[in-house]
Amino acid sequence: MERNYILFDTPARELLYPFTHTRPVAACRIGILTIQEKWERWLNAPTSHLTVPYLQQKYPIKKDETRPAVMIRGNVLPNEALLQAIAALQPGQSLYKEQELLAKVTAGSDPDAAPIERKEYLGEISVVRKPWDFFLLNDKAIRSDFALLTAGRTSAPLSDTNKITNAADIFLEEGAVVSHSILNAATGPIYIGRNAEIMEGCLVRGPLAMGEKAVLKMGTKVYGAATLGPGSVGGGEIKNVVMFGYSNKGHDGYLGDAVIGEWCNLGANATCSNLKNNGSTVRVWVEALNSAEAAGTKCGLLMGDYSRCGIGSLLNTGTVIGASCNIFGAGFPPKFVPSFSWGGADKVERYRIEQALRDIETWMQFKGQQMTETDKQILEFLFAKFADD
Repeated sequence: MERNYILFDTPARELLYPFTHTRPVAACRIGILTIQEKWERWLNAPTSHLTVPYLQQKYPIKKDETRPAVMIRGNVLPNEALLQAIAALQPGQSLYKEQELLAKVTAGSDPDAAPIERKEYLGEISVVRKPWDFFLLNDKAIRSDFALLTAGRTSAPLSDTNKITNAADIFLEEGAVVSHSILNAATGPIYIGRNAEIMEGCLVRGPLAMGEKAVLKMGTKVYGAATLGPGSVGGGEIKNVVMFGYSNKGHDGYLGDAVIGEWCNLGANATCSNLKNNGSTVRVWVEALNSAEAAGTKCGLLMGDYSRCGIGSLLNTGTVIGASCNIFGAGFPPKFVPSFSWGGADKVERYRIEQALRDIETWMQFKGQQMTETDKQILEFLFAKFADD
């Protein structure tokens, strides 16, 4: 019998702020694809989301009383063994990894029903638990997605103006353009999406993932594992970065071990530290815990959707910038900038919602898109929520 697949959020989604302020966990990108897109490829079936109420309209849940509902935890990345374990579940059964629910199957009329029988999963899993996991797991995710997307397919031709190492692990989708650059896939695969472009003089070490219409500007230096989501622009020096989509780092300056949401912009010569001068552990502010957590020895910028920083911005190790922020001016801004903030090192003020929506609309128009009414409602809800906190 066909099944109805639903990717569900748990309260742990709050540990992934600022990125889950504006989307369910499964709508986040890691590797080439979003988590939702990965599951849909592995399952060969559509999925929907069970998430918090204010996001549910944009990411609706699809219930079907005629089919069992397969509920899959939204922050878990798929693999073959996990897929088989979920496929073996029958209605009333659940799958756990130690104390963590991975999946359950319920009657189609009640996807929230409690399972009767618990099964234990003994295989390995990759789980996105904290914001820095997006770049820590990105190398593995790119390799997995590359194999998934390119199996049995032939790459579009690659210009002989390029210097290539390990061409078998370089894949161009239709319309992709790469010329007069150095591509080294000996260190990991390089995936260049439909109508994406690598301009002249770029130096690329895989793994690299470029979504549809993404661009690397002339002379960009890229160290794996880096992801530029659809419509994103990269320039300067980039290392181990995940850009969800439609964001720009188009000029010189360093960005490493970082996660950038959608519709963000880093001004010319913006530079982001990813390593403390004494090499000690980087502690990063986790908004939901109201405390700083250890993120390893390297962690750069974590920037939520619709946020921007001006030319020459200097951002300290492990800086977290919320959704819809406008950062500018000399000096280091605070290491945690709450959503809907405006200012810099000297002073950070609260954005007016009208101004914030106007500026977001302007940035979306630069890439030929318009803010939807649903997106506006999500931002207005968040603005009011932060005002009450």
